[in-house]
Amino acid sequence: MPEFLLVEWLGKPVWMWTAFLSLVVFLLAFDLGVLNRKDRELGVKESLLLSAFYIGIAALFGAYIWWSFETGLLVTQDGSHAGVAYFTGFFIEKSLSIDNVFVISLIFSYFAIPRKYQYRALVWGIIGVIVLRGIMIAVGAALVQEYAWMLYLFGAFLIVTGVKMLLVPESEPNIDNNAMVRFLRRHMRVSDRLHEQRFFVREPDPKTGRIVTWATPLFLALVVINVADLIFAVDSVPAIFAITTDTFVVYTANIMAILGLRALYFALAAMVHRFHYLKYALALVLVFIGGKIFWNQLVGKLDPTISLGVTFALIAGGVVFSLWKTKNEPETISG
Repeated sequence: MPEFLLVEWLGKPVWMWTAFLSLVVFLLAFDLGVLNRKDRELGVKESLLLSAFYIGIAALFGAYIWWSFETGLLVTQDGSHAGVAYFTGFFIEKSLSIDNVFVISLIFSYFAIPRKYQYRALVWGIIGVIVLRGIMIAVGAALVQEYAWMLYLFGAFLIVTGVKMLLVPESEPNIDNNAMVRFLRRHMRVSDRLHEQRFFVREPDPKTGRIVTWATPLFLALVVINVADLIFAVDSVPAIFAITTDTFVVYTANIMAILGLRALYFALAAMVHRFHYLKYALALVLVFIGGKIFWNQLVGKLDPTISLGVTFALIAGGVVFSLWKTKNEPETISG
């Protein structure tokens, strides 16, 4: 193996990062180039099957991390169990991302993006997520390593966020007043109509007649969705850092959860109203994870399997209760 692949970067050899990112690139290429080569509307059944495929890949990757830790091939920076931390982080990120579906659906509706173009935009958005989440996680890891007391801030933030989710009613985002949308419209030429799946087109400027580049509404939707994802990451990234400070585990759990969410979007968009009560379970998860930080620092390290068990039980309970409570409610999101 070349020596540069053995060099450590963010606590792990370069070959581990290269192998993971190669897997992600392969999955995205397979998704766009084979499974969804043509723009079409993804049905609920196909959405569920594709999501099951991604969840299976994520589970296999998690099993590899678990095995690597047990055999000593993978040692976490903080001594936590890599497999347990990965699956706990995966469950948290996956569940918190369900809230994204409602916002993504609103964004697509605002820009009048047909369903047959939505999936391709979501998959291309993964590239932005890979970069943005990577930056956030790298900065977070550096802060925690340099200033250990940052974990207390993460814990307090998670507790406050969880309590806020429990007590403060949700408000529908106003995309008209979105700062990013206003900025892009002021500084870019934006076409008033879609051009199929294209993000940019070359058309005459009505004032000068010159052929210039125009951004399409699909590009604006893509940018706003990635900004929304970055905002949601403010909750999920500290939550996973509360479980482990190992950058590799945090990043891989995040990306694997998000990869599958894009596939699951069309099924969730049709029934997101059925998960109304899940937010209360997620709020309790955030409070629990935030409290766990203080417990670990002041009392003693909590068994990571307890964290995984409590997280899974709360999320599963929230899903089951939501589905039971809303079984007679009509569909409210059309996607």
